[in-house]
Amino acid sequence: MQLEGKTFKMNVVQKIHVVDHSNDKVSFVKALDEALVLLCREMNVPFPLWLSKNTREFAQFHQTTFFEDQFSDKVPFDRFMIRLIG
Repeated sequence: MQLEGKTFKMNVVQKIHVVDHSNDKVSFVKALDEALVLLCREMNVPFPLWLSKNTREFAQFHQTTFFEDQFSDKVPFDRFMIRLIG
């Protein structure tokens, strides 16, 4: 599974990073969670609060956006978008 992460500030991309994570021994949801944790660590982004709207967006479009109010810590960006590449 390849997961791309982008941070935006005022509609300008600040960072882009891709992680490649594969774990065939777990479910898709668990593999996605592991890939997201890895992506957040490598991008130095706090782990976001995953809401039901994120589940709906990811199920429909294979991507979702987290806004700054979904982070427990202050973040230097307006939104964090993740997208499933492969």
